[in-house]
Amino acid sequence: MLWNVLRGEQMKLKRSPVWLAFFILPILPAFMGTFNYLQNIEILQDEWYSLWTQHTLFTCYFFLPATIGVYCSYLFRLEHTNHNWNCVMTLPAPVLHLYLSKLIMASVMVILTQVWVGVLFIVSGKLSGLVGPVPPELFEWLIYGAMGGIVICGVQLCISLIIRSFAVPVGIAMAGGILGIAALSKGMGAFYPYTLLSLGMRANSPGGPMACSLGQFLAGSLSYLVVSTAAAIIWLSNRDVAAE
Repeated sequence: MLWNVLRGEQMKLKRSPVWLAFFILPILPAFMGTFNYLQNIEILQDEWYSLWTQHTLFTCYFFLPATIGVYCSYLFRLEHTNHNWNCVMTLPAPVLHLYLSKLIMASVMVILTQVWVGVLFIVSGKLSGLVGPVPPELFEWLIYGAMGGIVICGVQLCISLIIRSFAVPVGIAMAGGILGIAALSKGMGAFYPYTLLSLGMRANSPGGPMACSLGQFLAGSLSYLVVSTAAAIIWLSNRDVAAE
């Protein structure tokens, strides 16, 4: 049954305008980060690592959380229009499958976005004249960043389920990313969902270890996914099951 629901979500995304956000939004922080790097190249002398800090400065705190917000809002957009929840809730599928299908599709889009971010980083480095090898840690940065992004998916899907608006959850995601700067500065990064993205991508220290322990990172990620999924299932079971 989950596979059938997943196919429905795939059909929703096929030829969807959300792919414009997928392609365009990551280009903006790549351009801004590269420009910032080139303007301060006398200070930023660690080549690829310095370029990564400039890319992730804009990606992790501003653009990628908002992009994930767009993905999650779009996945609930159809259900929130024309009383379509009435049709959805009559499907012969558990509410858990309805939610997990959206979480899986959003997670796939985050993984693809991370691949695109990596490609843009390499292209930006080559265009900037960097001749050294690409950091071998890049794959690790992208993988752990994807894990942090999936956590944001869980939170944003729950918000998009409850708030029947496209723009408001996107605004919340953007605000969440910006507030992550404050959370990191106070050493609370592992306990705030929107900073798990920057922690995983080593936004502040690409040449060193993660700013928190791996155990804290994994525990925080799993906790937020479990709590957001449970909250969504409870909401679907008790609210959206009613005709509107």
